[in-house]
Amino acid sequence: MAEPTRKILTRPALNKAKTRTGKEQLKPKAPEPETLPIKADSLAFSLVGAAQTVAYVLDGIALPQALSRVFTQTDASPQARGAIQDISYRTMRQVGRVDALIAAMTTKAPEPPLLYGLLCCALTLLITENTDEAPYDDFVVVDQAVNAAASSPNMVFAKGMVNAVLRRFLREKDELLTMVVKQAAARWNYPQWWVDQCKSAYPQDWQQLLSAADTPPPMTLRVNQRLSSIENYLLLLKQAQIEASQIGPSAIRLHKALQVQNIPGFAQGMVSVQDAGAQLAAVLLDVQDGHKVLDACAAPGGKTGHILELAKVDLLALDVDAKRLDKIHDNLARLQLFATIKEGDASWSNWWDGQQFDRILADVPCTASGVVRRHPDIRWLRRKTDAAQLAVTSSRILDNLWRMLKPGGKLLLVTCSIWPIESENQAKAFAERHAAIRLDAPGQLLPTSEINNEHDGLFYALFQKPEV
Repeated sequence: MAEPTRKILTRPALNKAKTRTGKEQLKPKAPEPETLPIKADSLAFSLVGAAQTVAYVLDGIALPQALSRVFTQTDASPQARGAIQDISYRTMRQVGRVDALIAAMTTKAPEPPLLYGLLCCALTLLITENTDEAPYDDFVVVDQAVNAAASSPNMVFAKGMVNAVLRRFLREKDELLTMVVKQAAARWNYPQWWVDQCKSAYPQDWQQLLSAADTPPPMTLRVNQRLSSIENYLLLLKQAQIEASQIGPSAIRLHKALQVQNIPGFAQGMVSVQDAGAQLAAVLLDVQDGHKVLDACAAPGGKTGHILELAKVDLLALDVDAKRLDKIHDNLARLQLFATIKEGDASWSNWWDGQQFDRILADVPCTASGVVRRHPDIRWLRRKTDAAQLAVTSSRILDNLWRMLKPGGKLLLVTCSIWPIESENQAKAFAERHAAIRLDAPGQLLPTSEINNEHDGLFYALFQKPEV
């Protein structure tokens, strides 16, 4: 999807020309395009930031890292950062559609990528059909998009084109949308291969499954029942005039998302942000006081914390990414809990001391295809072959961890994927290789299935090692 970066409006610093006498004379440098300043609290400023974010993502950078890079490069206020993030996430959910619209209204893909990103972001704001969700009036979007183009030397040459494309879209909106949604990528906002794969895996539910990613996910909290009961925490929210509902044994859904610093008791470890489906992991693992537990692939530590909230166990939190270990430390410090945290690859044994575990949580690497509504960039970053490649890695991890499990112990396989090759097929093959006893577990959870679509797409398979 990403277009190759090409330099535009580049000129040599000095052009040479000959005078009548035959001597070379230096011509003045050609003037740079005139740019107009924009205010840091304007929509134009946020559009530039979001356009750069989109350009980074389509060049292969994950959305959170792309946003972090943009925030580092710009002196954006917290309010502007919020607007940049909101527009970026909205746009990632509409890339297939706006890409088709741009193709229909231009003779070639706009360059540089920043210009393409600006058109993607502006069109995303203009195609919102539900007026309650439309954050800006149409004329404001067009005006501010032109100002955004005029503010950047890489886009100022195309401000007329930006104005023409957006105004044409508003004039022909119904006709253009009717035309482009005949393409699967534009209709569903997924790559064609993803749509085809979803149809094959879920012939009855594929449309619901694809549509589930059109809206932002709910914000769900997990109450730390070492510090509070769910009843007392709901009362605390009510006193703070925050509307919420209980949707699980420890799960509370906020009716409106909040910044974590505004969530009562968050800094004190009373609650954590965790999807309702993900909260099943620690419960299914059936940890008991005194157990020796391994949380493999543990970062950022959400499930680690939940395990420690449920029982007093000797827990080793392992992750191959040293940079992400800090997140586990931070989460446990906030929750006032302790675990041994170690860098290590779960597919190898050089970190293992030889002592077997009572319980192992194997949250194995996967395509994360079940969390696309939470991470809308995933669908544009993944390739068709990724699931098969990751399944091989996960299989190697499971085989290695199985020998670290005590006879009679339990291993829980978790993925946030909806592709059978990473979930059910993986579980069946693993059970056959090791004669593992498969215990009761939810299996495949889809974002369209239970509790009014209030959880991500996850897969659970629980195994017990036979007694010797």
